[in-house]
Amino acid sequence: MLSSLLAAEPSVATQTAPDFDIIVKGGTVYDGTGAEPKHADVAIRGDRITGVGDFKTAKAKTIIDATGLAVAPGFINMLSWSNESLIQDGRSQSEIRQGVTTEIMGEGESMGPVNDRVREHMLREQADIRYEIKWNTLAEYLRYLETRGVSCNVASFIGATTIRENVIGFEDKAPTPEQLDQMRELVRKEMEAGALGIGTSLIYPPAFYAKTDELIELCKVAAKYQGKYVSHMRSEGNRLLEALDELIRISREAGIPAELYHIKAAGQPNWGKIDDLLSRIEAARKDGLKITADLYTYTAGGTGLDASLPTWTEDGGYPALFKRLRDPATREKIKVQVQTPSDEWENMYLAAGGPEHILLVGFKSEKLKPLTGKTLAEVAKMRGKDPIDTAMDLIAEDESRIGTIYFIISEENIKKELTKPWIAFGSDEASQAPEGVFLKSNPHPRAYGNFARVLGKYVRDEKMIPLAEAIRRLSALPATNLGLDHRGFLQEGMFADVVVFDPATISDRATFEKPHQYAVGVKHVFVNGVQVLKDGEHTGAKPGRALWGPGKIR
Repeated sequence: MLSSLLAAEPSVATQTAPDFDIIVKGGTVYDGTGAEPKHADVAIRGDRITGVGDFKTAKAKTIIDATGLAVAPGFINMLSWSNESLIQDGRSQSEIRQGVTTEIMGEGESMGPVNDRVREHMLREQADIRYEIKWNTLAEYLRYLETRGVSCNVASFIGATTIRENVIGFEDKAPTPEQLDQMRELVRKEMEAGALGIGTSLIYPPAFYAKTDELIELCKVAAKYQGKYVSHMRSEGNRLLEALDELIRISREAGIPAELYHIKAAGQPNWGKIDDLLSRIEAARKDGLKITADLYTYTAGGTGLDASLPTWTEDGGYPALFKRLRDPATREKIKVQVQTPSDEWENMYLAAGGPEHILLVGFKSEKLKPLTGKTLAEVAKMRGKDPIDTAMDLIAEDESRIGTIYFIISEENIKKELTKPWIAFGSDEASQAPEGVFLKSNPHPRAYGNFARVLGKYVRDEKMIPLAEAIRRLSALPATNLGLDHRGFLQEGMFADVVVFDPATISDRATFEKPHQYAVGVKHVFVNGVQVLKDGEHTGAKPGRALWGPGKIR
């Protein structure tokens, strides 16, 4: 049905056109296909686009003057960590103000399925944002958000880590045949309820403990429901190419499309691998495999300070880690391994090139929050201790993974990735606002700027890709890859997720030093035909919906 819609000519209103709820008049319309834009009006009735064409004589309840502005399909964040932030604040401010109308979650861990063990883990890990877990399945969580009220649409992959935690726990061990059957059954139920597929984050324990065959078995179930596999691969550094081989193997053997989360070569010694990575992906695509990727446009990644420690330290979960960090003999063993280059695990401490390139941004403890925004080197100097000892001390004191930014990415490589037509975009952050509980920690600036940065810095200022192509990759490409129903295009019959922005002024403002700053340049945003951003300000409307994968049993 989607292909037939794409082939159809845009409708043109006549003088007998019926009235509409909204007409966006006089803008430069980018339909999401990558085709050249055209000056046209966009008519909306209810939650759908009624037509794109000449609506000069038509009447509507709301008229938006888009003269001199770009009108595009709402943007899709392929990697959102808004799982908790949307419970706290459903307005999705930092993303709506960039034109993001749909957030896709589920990198490794997802908000369901939940059993007693997973619920206990989720409650223990809560930091600035506190909430009750009023759901048992992933689908119930998405409906919970919709009922509670969100401004954006939401959808999610099933976290393979969460499936593992449900059935096996946090230990480094393989599933028994019976456990693997239980894992398959959990995947089946969530896929039938509308999950998008399987998501992994394989550098982190306990995800790291899963072998390739285990992942293939889960993906085979998801594939039966037209699901996708999306992965933070087992390595983005020393074993980057081997990790890609694993992803391609999973795609081939499970018969499932696959996407690389936040494509990169991490750590300066690995930057030269990017050309080989890109060419291998393109070879797999020519071979008939559906391999894609998404990107954030910054030279730093964001994760936990515990990503600087060997994966075995978390065998048994975070309580086991904190116990190990309080044992002097174990600490010495950890310290030696952190300092020793290895291909056996992803060492973010070495990848960053030293503690001065490791920025601490999110603590759980009020006592440690004054350290927010300081580098690990600065804190080590303040405490008069070795940086690795300081890292272990902080994790043990805070009893959390500690939000951390690592400067590990090449700007030149980002530009190479930007030119690839099969790469979409994801923030790898939570939507938030510069107010209340969100100010207790510093996010990565990509939370406020990733999408505006694409359109401002890389499209307008550096002319890396044409605007029509950037919009395609912000909207139609992810919508098509995910199989989202009637999303991603500005065409008759599509859901009315629409963004109106000024290509001359759209820009990110957030920095690593001052990340809580909104992007500028987006004027109006509609989600399911309801205006959520008007003249750059949030209306408070929350018309977002839970979106479902194509395999949902209806």
